[in-house]
Amino acid sequence: MKKTIIVMPVANEEATMGTVIEEILALPYNNLYLYPVVDDYSKDRTAQIIKSYEDTGRVRCIYYPESKGVISCYLEGYRQALLDGAECVLEMDGGGSHQPSEIPQFLEKLEEGYDCVWGSRFTKGGVMSHQPLYRKILSSGGTILANVVLGTKLKDMTSGFEGFQAPVLKSMNLDRFLSTGHMYQTEMRFYCRKLNCVEVPIHYIGGDSSLKWSSVTEALKILFQLKKHESQIWKK
Repeated sequence: MKKTIIVMPVANEEATMGTVIEEILALPYNNLYLYPVVDDYSKDRTAQIIKSYEDTGRVRCIYYPESKGVISCYLEGYRQALLDGAECVLEMDGGGSHQPSEIPQFLEKLEEGYDCVWGSRFTKGGVMSHQPLYRKILSSGGTILANVVLGTKLKDMTSGFEGFQAPVLKSMNLDRFLSTGHMYQTEMRFYCRKLNCVEVPIHYIGGDSSLKWSSVTEALKILFQLKKHESQIWKK
């Protein structure tokens, strides 16, 4: 298997961090590594728990004090993974929304040669649970709107849990993304729409976080800027 690094922004996850790491390390892949990204928002023992696994040689705690939110942590994780020779990169949530047991299907598709692998809650076999009805409506409605506006054809344009061949990320100006919040997933999938991509079903388990309506209006504003902005993302 190609060297694959999982990028996982985490904050205040001490209750579950150890379990998540153990589940990932238990997967039957010696060439799979985990880079949790922590910033100053995390006030509990999350970082200490991550560091306690570094002697396995497969876990590295990335401290990113310059973080401007979860998306900046994703992008910094990508940078560090590429610097450390990742041939493939996965992005997933560390708070229990994404299941480590579903990682193998991403790895299989990347090994088959797909450029990008998208986790999908709305393709056959996908599930979205422990979420209020309005969140389900926003997610499915956001996908429909994004496909109409952007000309994409994915079943899920708003979900996290993604996999990339390293050359895809190397070809991007990662500091030029417009999104700092929920719209990032849509932005990434739009930019990669012409690549060899595939969706795989995931079971997304919602948490206690609430979606602010200001985030929705920001997402709508960005949605209509993406086509014009695309030229700034890909390196010449």
